[in-house]
Amino acid sequence: MKEGPDIARIGTLIGDPARANMLTALMGGQALTATELAQAAGVTLQTTSSHLSKLEDGGLISQRKQGRHRYFALADTQTGALLEAIMGFAASRGHLRHRPGPKDPALRKARVCYDHLAGDYGVRMLDSLIASGAIRADGTELSLTPEGKRRLSEVGITLTAPTSSRRPLCKSCLDWSERRSHLAGVVGKALLAHFLGKGWARRSDDSRAVLFKPEGERMFLSLFPAGPTAPDA
Repeated sequence: MKEGPDIARIGTLIGDPARANMLTALMGGQALTATELAQAAGVTLQTTSSHLSKLEDGGLISQRKQGRHRYFALADTQTGALLEAIMGFAASRGHLRHRPGPKDPALRKARVCYDHLAGDYGVRMLDSLIASGAIRADGTELSLTPEGKRRLSEVGITLTAPTSSRRPLCKSCLDWSERRSHLAGVVGKALLAHFLGKGWARRSDDSRAVLFKPEGERMFLSLFPAGPTAPDA
């Protein structure tokens, strides 16, 4: 009898094309209905219900009821990180789905990765924070420095006291389009929320793209200037 984690089950759950499309749709960080996920997967609502049951049983998604509606979301941040890592690995091996159109450049520039910023701007932000000494990179480990806390406070981001959550303040997340790391964790989430809350950017209505307004883009580029490429975390 084989012992240890059953990676085959997880691989089977993610590997089905319809379920992969549903999980990708949920990478935007928003809870979606079964009808919305059926549209994303291109399958019937009945088939979607079967897929959602399997994903929930496998611990990849969770659901909550609100009135007569049921909403589905990724189970936790670990699931989001796993999916983004798989996307990065697939991209590095040349396994890409080509869908020509205006959305592609926007997604590569800036997009939501569960609850933090990804794409070219996400990578630039982490590089800049490391170069300025706000974040210390030790291999794959990232940590927020006193200088980083000061910089966050200056832009109006106050981190709450640690809770029972095991989520790290800073975490590297492999970016599928840039094939380098962007910033996840509590700080990554807080920064994206700050950009959206200040009106610097908005989320696209029909994709995971984050669309910066001209003034917001100017503020972002000023806050995170490009410099020597930081060692990838």
